[in-house]
Amino acid sequence: MIKVIIADNQPVVRFGIKSYFKNHSDVSISGESNDFSEVLSTLKNKDVDVLVLDLELEGLKSVNVIKAMVKDHPKTKILIFTNLSETMYAPNLLKTGVAGFIHKTESLESLESAIINASKGEVVFSELVKRNIAMAAKLHKSERLYRKLSTRELEVLRYLSAGKKNHEISEILGLNEKTISTYKLRLLNKLNVTNLVDLVNKAKTLDIV
Repeated sequence: MIKVIIADNQPVVRFGIKSYFKNHSDVSISGESNDFSEVLSTLKNKDVDVLVLDLELEGLKSVNVIKAMVKDHPKTKILIFTNLSETMYAPNLLKTGVAGFIHKTESLESLESAIINASKGEVVFSELVKRNIAMAAKLHKSERLYRKLSTRELEVLRYLSAGKKNHEISEILGLNEKTISTYKLRLLNKLNVTNLVDLVNKAKTLDIV
């Protein structure tokens, strides 16, 4: 049996996934969590084949920690299951070593297939993401900067869009406030806007947040 842990803020999501796999012949839901620190504790104390992880999980402040998780728990395949934009987030997550990215608009059958394939060592990303990655590699540097934001820039942009101030973001991400200001300026430049309101609106238009 493939032992799976569900890490998601929403009880209805966890319940739906558990119900779907209740009598599954190959997949067993062996735990659930709505808190990132609890997930880390579970990974240390239990054998987990696949972790179904929401990027907006409580306590998950930065995508960078996922890279550490992949390194510290090589036997556990991490499958991202989230509402955040696949086009913007998946390419950077692919570099961290996660097993795949499934958007929450996908069917439970798609999640089932992703879990099984990830457990076999396959990398599960949509054809759209694979095409975008290939396309980005062919673009000139200036075009890549516009089309592809770094993981940290995406995180700063997400918090700015949520109404967080620079000092609040610096505390959340553990960075200097001046560093956050630098990221903010880069975002303004890359998205070709001049103020925060336009930056947030542009991010929403591009389905970044």
